[in-house]
Amino acid sequence: MYATPPHRHSATATLAALAAAQFAVTLSTSIVNVALPAVRDGVGLSDAGMSWVVNAYGLAFGALLLLGGRAADLLGRRRLLTAGLALFAAAAVAAGLASAPWMLVTARTVQGVGAAAIAPAALSLVMRLHPPGPARARALGVWGAVSGAGGAAGVLLGGVLTEGPGWPWVFHASGIGAAVVLAVTLRLVPADPKEADGPRPRLDAAGSLTVTTGLVALVYGLTAAGRSGWTDPLVLGSFAAAAVLLSLFALVERRHPAPLLPSRLLARGAAGPANLVMALLGAVWVGLFFFLPLYQQQVLGAGPLEAGLSQLPLAAANMLGSGLAPVLARRIGPHRTLLTGLATQAAGFLWLARIPADGTFLVHLLGPVLLVGVGLGVAFVQLTGSAVSGVEPADAGLAGGLVNTTRQIGGAVGLAVLGTLAAARTAAAPPDLAHTAALTEGYRSAFLLSAAVLLLGAALTPLLSRRTRPVREIVPAPPPLTPPCPTHRTR
Repeated sequence: MYATPPHRHSATATLAALAAAQFAVTLSTSIVNVALPAVRDGVGLSDAGMSWVVNAYGLAFGALLLLGGRAADLLGRRRLLTAGLALFAAAAVAAGLASAPWMLVTARTVQGVGAAAIAPAALSLVMRLHPPGPARARALGVWGAVSGAGGAAGVLLGGVLTEGPGWPWVFHASGIGAAVVLAVTLRLVPADPKEADGPRPRLDAAGSLTVTTGLVALVYGLTAAGRSGWTDPLVLGSFAAAAVLLSLFALVERRHPAPLLPSRLLARGAAGPANLVMALLGAVWVGLFFFLPLYQQQVLGAGPLEAGLSQLPLAAANMLGSGLAPVLARRIGPHRTLLTGLATQAAGFLWLARIPADGTFLVHLLGPVLLVGVGLGVAFVQLTGSAVSGVEPADAGLAGGLVNTTRQIGGAVGLAVLGTLAAARTAAAPPDLAHTAALTEGYRSAFLLSAAVLLLGAALTPLLSRRTRPVREIVPAPPPLTPPCPTHRTR
């Protein structure tokens, strides 16, 4: 059953409100990246504490996405979206007012909780308000373009605010923006439909607890591994706890009458293989937004504002790719469209793997960045469409939460591996090699591995194609709801 916006409001305005909600979440994942040194000095953070300004948000966001998706289905999507926006806005303002490290990290954690409610609820509302067909394809194309642009816009805005009014406004801007979106959402987005008579399914409390704590342990272990090493006792203990908790989650789900992650969600359509490839693409997306600004600032000597401005071509290319995805899917089919996006990205990363220590943006970065941006837009739109197509309306929120959970966890795993590789390659450089040249060697290795990951994803796409054949309606959908969230910093 699909709802339509109230007559007094246009469908375009309603879609704009939902896209703005997603943009707020996307922006907040990257807006702090270039502001971290200023945040460290302003609040008195240590180098390790500085990484937790990002990690706290990512841990809460990634671990609670599944719960947020199911809560949207059971409690009401608009209701959860507005509650998430309110919590998100309050926590962002509190982060900007923080005067001690614990206050800032706590506020960022609460902000991540709000984001985990916003992301799946907003996507499922887009699916509910736009029935299958050209209308949904257009809506999700717009959604994908806005989502992809948010990451680059965050880096740009972060640089402008850090060099202008100061680092607190990096957080205040997110809070004010979310508050405006909340007011618009209350006015434009239609209320949740009335519930049918009969018993109401209960939230799977045991499944929610085990999967949330298990994912927290996993992401924490991956985060700590990049800083302390893969054999550190705390890292190994976190991985062991994650294995136990996620195994318990699987047992609970098999016995619960209304499981948090029903098996039908992965068994139907292309959800299973699509989420697997999404995890690989999430790793690549996170690595791009993490290593590219580092190369520009630590090797090329760019300032925060210059590094932010250089994200504009990437954002434009991503928006172009998101707009091209539905067109390509109609002309050459979804399978070839996805392969085209993956191949274009791989070519861009192979180009980035040749960056020199004395490079320039126009000569050595602009070309590959445009290729990667277009490829990411095409691939994420088509891939997410495959992950949510064929899903029952009652599971729309959960499907949105799942595809973002796999992206978030894939990003954490990918960045831990890429960061470790880059750090090891830099450390292994000859002693007489300049520090900037050694750093460049590490970044080049990370980009080369990213290209290999994309080729692995391309090799897995036949699985997705076979699974999607029985499904009648394949609609391109947006890229991951939240762009990359770096989990540690390579020195």
